[in-house]
Amino acid sequence: MPSDQIQWFPGHMAKTRRLIAENMKAVDIVFELLDARIPYSSQNPEIAKLTSTKPRLTLLSKSSLADKEISEEWKKYFSSSGRECIFYDVRTGEGIDKIAPACRRLCAEKLARDAAKGMNRPLCAMIVGIPNVGKSSLINRLAADKKAKVENRPGVTKNLQWVKTLIGIDLLDMPGVLWPKFDERRVGENLAMTGAIKDEITDIESLACALYERLMDICPEKLCDRYKISAGEVSELENWEAVELIGRRRGFLVSGGEVNFERTAKMLVDEFRSGAIGRITLERPRG
Repeated sequence: MPSDQIQWFPGHMAKTRRLIAENMKAVDIVFELLDARIPYSSQNPEIAKLTSTKPRLTLLSKSSLADKEISEEWKKYFSSSGRECIFYDVRTGEGIDKIAPACRRLCAEKLARDAAKGMNRPLCAMIVGIPNVGKSSLINRLAADKKAKVENRPGVTKNLQWVKTLIGIDLLDMPGVLWPKFDERRVGENLAMTGAIKDEITDIESLACALYERLMDICPEKLCDRYKISAGEVSELENWEAVELIGRRRGFLVSGGEVNFERTAKMLVDEFRSGAIGRITLERPRG
């Protein structure tokens, strides 16, 4: 589990915060990427202030991994607060065709001013979000020339780059940025569970136990079905004992018949992240 003592704000993230502020004048709109499975936890509380001078379009990535009904709740939540949002997925193509029209709606005044001056420049958008939220994947999906390096781990993009797209919008990619301190432990857990925080600085075994507890609370049927366990047989077990049982059912044994707990923990976290357990959203709108 992420420790409260871990330094979450390394130098390159402080630099990104400065870069966002310094480059605001160069863009017309901000694309704020959130993870559809954790819309609240993946929302950097500093972004609204840093980008307040520009229209903001909220894009929720990895929608095919999120629970459909809860995503509808989030759509209503964002709409009620006056924010335009799009749930999208680069693998399925869901929502991709909605991005350009929404961008032009939010920039209608700027486009009208340009048209009055006889100008026809492409809109410029800054992409911001936490590490591993899917910025590079979205850029590559939209790009006319594939340039953004995509890798399924946090912190890959380190330098600024402009990318031309097939939808008439130039994109300015920003490195992922977390924030100095999580006021809620649950936020840190959610970020670790979805891969926004590097596994190297988390206790994967404790994280798997926390994930197991969360899934048993949110979607016990999906969890039990995936790992061939019943709610009855795990009802009296500690979280670590239940995770161990999952490992035993999977045959993750070492010499002496002991369960390879580390392997089991990694498997549980990886299968949640990949959607193998099912479409799961870890949090609902508040209030």
